[in-house]
Amino acid sequence: MARIGIYSGSFNPIHIGHITFALQAIELANLDRVYFLPDRLPPNKAVEHYAHRVAMIKQALLPHSKLKVIELNDVSFRIKTTYPKLKKIFRSDQLVFLFGADTASEMIKWPNINILFATTEIIIALRDGYTKKALNKTMAVWPKQPKKVLIIKAYAPDISSSKVRQSLGRSEQAGAGLLASVKRYSNQHWLYISLA
Repeated sequence: MARIGIYSGSFNPIHIGHITFALQAIELANLDRVYFLPDRLPPNKAVEHYAHRVAMIKQALLPHSKLKVIELNDVSFRIKTTYPKLKKIFRSDQLVFLFGADTASEMIKWPNINILFATTEIIIALRDGYTKKALNKTMAVWPKQPKKVLIIKAYAPDISSSKVRQSLGRSEQAGAGLLASVKRYSNQHWLYISLA
């Protein structure tokens, strides 16, 4: 039985913070692999086309043999629909879900969250503006506690996709968290370009 990390998100675009969190999770939670699961159409977000985001993820993960991409037809991650598909794909493997602290604070509102927590472990990355103490308070009011929770202090807590998009939009030579492969792909396809 393998321990499989599932890292869902918009990855608009993928950046060094995403990569380092996945690598930290592999090391600290003894995961065999982490699969990036990009949302096709994240709720309440304007994102680049799904195919472009997937292509950038695949390029970024090439140097890391334990990091993979998984594509599903779901518009975005939903416990009722996505989780059963993942269970069918990975069968007897133990699924471990990776989330940023910003997502963790919203999870209480997710439909069917008890189903996810009943059988899975979760790993949460602390980002700027979040503390372990505040996160523990958030988790204390969850209707059900996960099988296991691991809170990781992120290597790149101040990196965000919005900062990376700003760097790309201004055509900066290097921006905080910007991956060289993402910069090349973005420039080639004229993504995130500011017209101002």
